[in-house]
Amino acid sequence: MVKKLKDRIRCPWAGMDKPVYQRYHDTEWGVPVRDDRIHFEFLILEGAQAGLSWYTILCRRDGYRKAFHGFDPLKVACMTDGELEKLMLDPGIIRNRLKIFAARRNALVFLAIQQEFGSFDAYVWSFVGGKPIVNRCRTFKDIPVTSLQSDALSKDLKKRGMSFVGSTIIYAHMQATGLVNDHLTTCWRHRLLS
Repeated sequence: MVKKLKDRIRCPWAGMDKPVYQRYHDTEWGVPVRDDRIHFEFLILEGAQAGLSWYTILCRRDGYRKAFHGFDPLKVACMTDGELEKLMLDPGIIRNRLKIFAARRNALVFLAIQQEFGSFDAYVWSFVGGKPIVNRCRTFKDIPVTSLQSDALSKDLKKRGMSFVGSTIIYAHMQATGLVNDHLTTCWRHRLLS
């Protein structure tokens, strides 16, 4: 008999009494992403999270979706200074001027990468050899916060002009989009994504 979802063992960070964390963990975190729009969404969200908790950002995800045109990189790249300044008054997102303006700059770089590589997806997956890295961590403290791959990807994105793409942020992006499977080996999702 299959255990009910609520009874399954999750990674410790998702076991808290926060349904938004549990839903994210059980349906999205670590699932390989092959869609450029979703990659762009996570770049915006991970950049916004810098210095804050992921829970804070997840609770504002709909606000970000609305503020940044459904995470359409072309529309974000075309946002005016006035539109970005207006977002400083939007309680649905983190009102940090540097992060808000970085979304437009990062969208422009994102579009240039699409032009060069055919898709952002092709570009980003090339840093992990086209398939997920499967870590076999048994405890939360065993999970790395950076890797050689996140270092290389971060360095390249910065060279191209992106900001809020340090190695730790990029490693979180890699975890979120399934380039890395960092579910603990005790977590029910680990085996499914390996």
